[in-house]
Amino acid sequence: MTTSWIDQFAPSLDDFARLAEAAFAGLPEMFRQAASEVVIRVDDFADEETLADLEIEDPFELTGLYSGVHIGERDAMGPAPEPSRIFLYRRPILDEWCERGDVGLDEIIAHVLIHEIGHHLGLDDDQIHAIEDDAD
Repeated sequence: MTTSWIDQFAPSLDDFARLAEAAFAGLPEMFRQAASEVVIRVDDFADEETLADLEIEDPFELTGLYSGVHIGERDAMGPAPEPSRIFLYRRPILDEWCERGDVGLDEIIAHVLIHEIGHHLGLDDDQIHAIEDDAD
């Protein structure tokens, strides 16, 4: 018996947090260890200031964001100036999931999470995309 989406609700922020935790737990130990102090936060959308800083007009265009000082720029003798955070944005991720229709929500969340961990490791978007292309 298939589930009717008529009686279903969109996954909550807590549901997303659980999916992000599962995605993180499924990463290789080396990546989990490198990102162990990163705080993962789920919000519906990026705030107005973040969107303005990134010159993004449509909040649906931003599915995730790394905020912090990446590993390569940290002072080995002192703490990072602020905690490193990865933001996952629920509504844009849900929108992408619905538009694509060919991949599971958990896979999209894992993809965004891994992409943002790449920024934590000091990789830029081009480097991350090259790695993703090589993996395909």
